[in-house]
Amino acid sequence: MSRSADAPLGGFQLTTLVVLRMLVGWHFLYEGVAKITSDQWTSAGYLQESPGWFSGFFQDLAANPEALVVVDALNEWGLILIGLALLVGVFTRTATTAGIVLLALYYLAAPPLPGLEYTTPAEGSYLIVNKVLVELAALMVLLALPTSHRIGLDRLLRKPRTTVEAT
Repeated sequence: MSRSADAPLGGFQLTTLVVLRMLVGWHFLYEGVAKITSDQWTSAGYLQESPGWFSGFFQDLAANPEALVVVDALNEWGLILIGLALLVGVFTRTATTAGIVLLALYYLAAPPLPGLEYTTPAEGSYLIVNKVLVELAALMVLLALPTSHRIGLDRLLRKPRTTVEAT
C-alpha cells in the first residue's frame, strides 16, 4: 500500500510528527539556553578534541579566539532559534535544515567510530550511531513530512490557495 507524497497525514500520523517536532525543538531550545546561561560554556574543548575527518578545521576554529567567539554565539543562538521555531512551528523548513546542518557538524567533529578516543566520556557506548545522528534523522523525517502548515504558526503565514472555477 503506497501513499502519495501529497496525501494528507492521518490524525495519529500528524500528531506523532508534531510531537516529534516539538520534542526536538525543546531539546534544541534547552541546549541553547543552558549554553548561553553558563558563564563557563565554550565550544573550545569540543572543537580541540575533534578526531573526526575535519579535525584540522575544527581545531583551527578553537585555536582562533575571534573565530571561537563567533562559533560560540552561532551555536548558542542557533540552538535557541531553531528550537523556538520547531516548538511553535514557524519557518520550520529553514529551522529543520539549519538543525540538520548543525547536527552534521557536531557529528563530523566527534564521530562515534572505532579507534577514536575522547577525553570527555560518552554518555554510553556508541558505534557509528549516536544520539546526534538519531536526532539528525528525526529532522530529516520532519523535513520530508512537514506538519507546521497544519499545526503551527506556519499555517498563519501560508499563502491562501486560489481556486479556479470551471466555466
